[in-house]
Amino acid sequence: MLRFWVFMAVLSCSAFGATGAATIDAAVEQMYNFDFPASQETLNQCIAAHPKDPLPYAFRAAADLFYEMDRLKILESEFLVSDERIVAKKKLQPDPTVRAQFYKALDDTASRAEAALRANPDDRAALFSMCIAQGVATDYMALVEKRQFSSLGPAKRSNSYAQRLLRLDPKYYDAYLTTGFSEYILASMPFIVRWFVHFDNVSGNKERGVENVRLVAREGHYFKPFAKILLGIAALREKRPQEARDLLADLTRDYPENPLFRKELAKVTATIGAAGN
Repeated sequence: MLRFWVFMAVLSCSAFGATGAATIDAAVEQMYNFDFPASQETLNQCIAAHPKDPLPYAFRAAADLFYEMDRLKILESEFLVSDERIVAKKKLQPDPTVRAQFYKALDDTASRAEAALRANPDDRAALFSMCIAQGVATDYMALVEKRQFSSLGPAKRSNSYAQRLLRLDPKYYDAYLTTGFSEYILASMPFIVRWFVHFDNVSGNKERGVENVRLVAREGHYFKPFAKILLGIAALREKRPQEARDLLADLTRDYPENPLFRKELAKVTATIGAAGN
């Protein structure tokens, strides 16, 4: 599932300077509050000021993905804890305008990041931008377009960019979300599929994957909330509703304008109450 948006504030936004970093922070907070128009407007301002930087384009794609996942109710727990619903081939109806914006944002990210990497193969902001872009491409293809097998390509590329980034800086904590997600997903695949699928430096260890995501939930910046979302989904899938409730309570406190967090918290709380009766 998704893996989409955190990195240490200073490192991830170094290309923008202090004002740019604050703008990215504001856009991501608006995104987690599900105020997608405000998030896109903030990103537009950042892009206007820094048109050659790839990072705001990557977040533009992330905001488009979150918008579609919310609109199509993909983010609700009943969908994400059900393997049958995730892999079901029943077609969803992507918004064609948002889809076009999404893929253009991916192209814009790639053209700028690749130019930066040609100049400096160790450009951390460019590596992280590609990690985000390929990650959200994975989620869109798998969950919105229902092209799960095709989504393995961008998933592997996202992991490769994250691995390159972590070799340069093991404390670039947000990149661990991608590596942790890769471990968890590979471990969840049937053996026959794993035989043909290779992710760089990933063995398919579910426990290691969860620990990487927990690290992001503790130390990450932009992806700390998303790490908590993923941990909450994992807790529900593994029948640990109390842990899921605690994580949702944190998210509801930090993002009070997000209606989905409140709704999911109420559902999990009701489930726990019913089980105790």
